[in-house]
Amino acid sequence: MIAQLTINKKSIKVDLSKPLDISIPLSASNKNPIAWYLEKPEIKPVKEGEWIAKVSEGASINFNNITFNPHAHGTHTECIGHITPEFYSVNETLKTFFFLAEVISVVPETLGDDLVISEKQIKHVLNGKTPEAIVIRTLPNTNSKKNKKYSNTNWPYLLEEAAQFIKEIGVKHLLIDLPSVDKEKDDGNLLAHRAFWNYPKAPRMEATITEFIYVSNKIEDGTYMLNLQIASFHNDASPSKPVLYKFI
Repeated sequence: MIAQLTINKKSIKVDLSKPLDISIPLSASNKNPIAWYLEKPEIKPVKEGEWIAKVSEGASINFNNITFNPHAHGTHTECIGHITPEFYSVNETLKTFFFLAEVISVVPETLGDDLVISEKQIKHVLNGKTPEAIVIRTLPNTNSKKNKKYSNTNWPYLLEEAAQFIKEIGVKHLLIDLPSVDKEKDDGNLLAHRAFWNYPKAPRMEATITEFIYVSNKIEDGTYMLNLQIASFHNDASPSKPVLYKFI
C-alpha cells in the first residue's frame, strides 16, 4: 500500500506494506531485556479456585494478567512526567504520531570509566539536518541488545551537551537503543532528560523520549517516516512500538 503524506509541508510517499519495526517485544521469559534491577515480566493466566483461564487447561479462553515495568522491560515512550513532581500522562502529551526522523549510528566515546555520546558526534552525523525525531543506534550493534540484562553494566549515555544540542535544533522526539539516555547511576541528576525537556526552565511538554529500541543493521542511516505508536496508558510512560518507513 502506497501512501502519500504531507509532513511539515513536504509531500512524501511511503510503502506502508514494508514497516521497519524498531521495538523490542515484551515476553515473560529470560530472553526479555531487563534494566533497573527488576526481574523478568510475568504473564500468567487468571486463576479462580481450580479454574485456570487457559485454553490448554480446559478453559474456553486465554485470559492473562501481565506484570511489568515500562521503563525496565522493553521499548517505551515517556513524557516529561517522568521527572516532574506533577503528574503528566504520555497518552495526553503525545498528540500526533507521524514524524520525519533521522536514523544515525554512533560509536560512544570513552570518558573516564564511561562510554558517552557527545554533542560533537551528534553534530557530525546529522550534518546540518534538523529532523523532528532522531533515532540513535549505538555501535557495535548486536542482537544481544534484544535480551541483555543491563542492571549494573554502566551502559553508554548521552552527555548533557548532546541532549542540549538535540533540543536546540528542534528535535521533539528522541529515540535510543539503551535503557536510558542518562548514566545508570548518576545520583538522580538525569542531566540528559532535563536538558532535552528543558526542565525546569521552560518545559517542552510535547517532547518525548523513547528508550530500549533496537535498530536492525539492515536499516541504513538516513531519513525515514516514523510512526510512534503507544498504548493508551495514563502514566508517565507507555510501552511503545516505533515503526519506520522508507521514502519511495
